[in-house]
Amino acid sequence: APIPGMSLTHELGARPWQSPSQFSTVDEAIEFYMSRMTSEEFMEQLVDVMEMGVPVATIANTIQLSSVMEGKHNIDVGMLVTPLLMELIMMLGDSAGVEYQTGLDDPDKDKTKPSFFAKYLKNYGERLEETDMDTLMSEEEDDVKEETSGLMSRRK
Repeated sequence: APIPGMSLTHELGARPWQSPSQFSTVDEAIEFYMSRMTSEEFMEQLVDVMEMGVPVATIANTIQLSSVMEGKHNIDVGMLVTPLLMELIMMLGDSAGVEYQTGLDDPDKDKTKPSFFAKYLKNYGERLEETDMDTLMSEEEDDVKEETSGLMSRRK
């Protein structure tokens, strides 16, 4: 594992992500990906990964993030290129006849089940109704009336 502060020991610009990126526009980046991803070797590896069940969104994010770390483009261009990469990957998967997961939807999620947050809000609302609001207000007033002491407190 890297030692804390190790990133500060290298000269500024010595790392690929610290220098200007090679491709500064989305068009340049997508041309780079198109030439790289349409090679026979890449397509074979991509089909193998897709057959293993890895979602398309995960593959696209991994590809663009590795290009950011290599200094090919910055993270902003990477985020804009990701949907185009996903479409390209899906097109390659369709041409190879592979069934793939997009990673954009959750087929296991039941739409009728309330989310954890919705359940929490419902339980919180029920507990709030059970609690006497006057009791809450008097507790807040008691908290305000407490005398404060300490180095930075105001004198009375």
